[in-house]
Amino acid sequence: MQLRHLRYLALTRRHPSAILLLVQLAGLLLYPLLDGTQAGRLTLSAFGVAVLVVTTRMVRRTPGLTWVSACLALPAIVMLVLQAVFDLPALLPWSAGLEALFYFYAAGSLVAYMMEDARATTDELFAAGATFTLLAWAFTYAFVVVQVIEPGSFMAALNPEQPRSWTELMFLSFALLSSTGIGDVIPVRPLARGLASLEMLVGVMYLAVVVSRLVGLTLLRR
Repeated sequence: MQLRHLRYLALTRRHPSAILLLVQLAGLLLYPLLDGTQAGRLTLSAFGVAVLVVTTRMVRRTPGLTWVSACLALPAIVMLVLQAVFDLPALLPWSAGLEALFYFYAAGSLVAYMMEDARATTDELFAAGATFTLLAWAFTYAFVVVQVIEPGSFMAALNPEQPRSWTELMFLSFALLSSTGIGDVIPVRPLARGLASLEMLVGVMYLAVVVSRLVGLTLLRR
């Protein structure tokens, strides 16, 4: 049993990007199940803290500066805890803004990690997936901020007058970043549409530059 634990520990150290990717994918399934209830909000806040901690550890393996990610993550963690314990919705745009900056910085650090040499390792392939998810999360939190600044920035087929939930904005973010165009959530205000257009550009450039480079290096090695 101890040998198995040591083997798992060695695996996480060898492929930290895979752990980050798994945590993020788990969040995609967890958020829709728990969104909308008090217990769910507490659980989601705890999960958000866990994601921030895991991502900060991942940045240590990249050319990114750990202290920068920590300076963004720590205030966001404090605000998440305060929101969960004392129900302070006024902190939402501040915590969401910090989380957006944090995930953008983490995604940029992972891109630098993947581009720093001329070989594609297994962990870098996992990092490609983790970076895509980080970008989607970052734009989701940016959409949350926009929705607070300009209410009614996003509409949907169901309850169009209501603010969109985090899950709906995440779905929109993945649709825009992957350029699939599916979904019933649409940006209708100028700031929301500008941010959505920027995400579409980032998604296309990420696939064209970073992912294609990793695929080319992998084929070249083989």
